[in-house]
Amino acid sequence: MAHIRDLDPSASPLDYFGSELRRLREDAGLTQGELGSCVFCTGSLVGQIETARKVPTRDFSERVDAALGTGGVFSRLVGLVLRSQLPSWFQAYAEMEATATYISTFQVQLVYGLLQTEEYARALLNVDRPDEADELVAARMDRQRILARENPPVLWVVMDEAVLHRVVGSREVMRSQLAHMLSFLDRSWVQIQVLPFSTGQHTGMLGSFNLLRFDSNPDLFYTESYDTGHMTANPQVIRERSVGYARLQAEALSTRESAALIARVMEERYGHDPGPDGRDVA
Repeated sequence: MAHIRDLDPSASPLDYFGSELRRLREDAGLTQGELGSCVFCTGSLVGQIETARKVPTRDFSERVDAALGTGGVFSRLVGLVLRSQLPSWFQAYAEMEATATYISTFQVQLVYGLLQTEEYARALLNVDRPDEADELVAARMDRQRILARENPPVLWVVMDEAVLHRVVGSREVMRSQLAHMLSFLDRSWVQIQVLPFSTGQHTGMLGSFNLLRFDSNPDLFYTESYDTGHMTANPQVIRERSVGYARLQAEALSTRESAALIARVMEERYGHDPGPDGRDVA
């Protein structure tokens, strides 16, 4: 008889998800293989999720709810599971981000997480945490669901032009990422501006930062270093960084000019076939 790993449901959201999946599957009289057939995956994958060795996706959770008739139990649980995969120091910010009504972000090196494609995110996360990349990518993609809800937050992004030129993953990944950003042009609640190289020195040179506004809570300022995040509602910090952000917006290209620059870089830098040495062939 195969050894069944015992789980402590209170150990983590992932363990709780696994233990509930096993319990409700067994209550339904299904083997792991039979449930896998119902939700279009292998019985092995079901077993890995039941033993907390694999993180469930939202699609898997919705299919399990339908197959077991659990009334959305797993669809509700999976959000907690995915959020728990984020670095512990980032989880508090992710919770606040999900409830914000207005998000302003300045990015000096990377596309903001809410706008990243899966391939771009995977390339980033594979650098330092390749063994956890699947889980971290799933968590990052789940964060983006706030942009698809009925009343999404306003998202205003100012990014340094360097973000467009730094190759993350590959040329194909970058082309797809830039095209993804352009796809937000018809969404009035998402505004993207590029701060051009010609700006020279500016108030955001100390690093990326975010400002969050809420309907009934104080504004928050957030920034992070290599392994920690810093969040504060200090009025003086909010005042100074709000002015700084307004200056960045004023110095950046307009949203229309920014879109034109993104499209141009996408075609000129990532749109041609590379030569033998990896450079573009005109």
